[in-house]
Amino acid sequence: MAKILVVDDEIAISTLLKYNLEENGYDVTVASDGQTAYDLAKQESFDAILLDLMLPVIDGMTLLKNLRQDKVSTPVILVTAKGDEFDRVFGLELGADDYITKPFSPREVVARVKAVLRRSQVDHQVVAESDVIKVQNVVIDDNKKVVTRDNQILTLTPREYELLLYFAHRIGRVIDRETILTAVWGYEFTGESRMVDMHISNLREKIETNPKSPQLLKTVRGFGYTLVV
Repeated sequence: MAKILVVDDEIAISTLLKYNLEENGYDVTVASDGQTAYDLAKQESFDAILLDLMLPVIDGMTLLKNLRQDKVSTPVILVTAKGDEFDRVFGLELGADDYITKPFSPREVVARVKAVLRRSQVDHQVVAESDVIKVQNVVIDDNKKVVTRDNQILTLTPREYELLLYFAHRIGRVIDRETILTAVWGYEFTGESRMVDMHISNLREKIETNPKSPQLLKTVRGFGYTLVV
């Protein structure tokens, strides 16, 4: 049974989420403030976290940042107010895996959780012909989940790692944004191609010697992206 941590200080919302997730077979723990959620996420092993941004003690964005800095790679779904694009984008940059906006339907939340868990399971089951993939000066060790550039270990978010691994298994292929969304995020994000561009940009900052002139992960104007050797 997958374990879900729901973090929200509004009792009505956390109760609704807990009820619907438990009805779908999940083991749910609720935290009403950021500090409690941080302690739980560090002490216990959760399969996913539903994280509201407006929290007492420690806000959701700071909590997410602290967890990623502490190498807690549990998938995180942000819960944001409708129209707060900056919060969504910033949260994704910090390492969130997905987001939903208020007001939301319980069915949507359950679908998003299922998609995040499915992506996480697939990521752990992926077996390449070789566990070590080398692309120019970047080496991906999928057995250890470690990426290095010029023998220096890179710190990637779980989504950045999935994205890089996806391209590494398709070296030389030009892949459009919609295909990347479906493959890496697990379902179609209609109109959300900006999310791909943002993650590509973040990934380039880490794997490219000169991110402004990428030599590994290149843009094919009008079509998409390709990883070259």
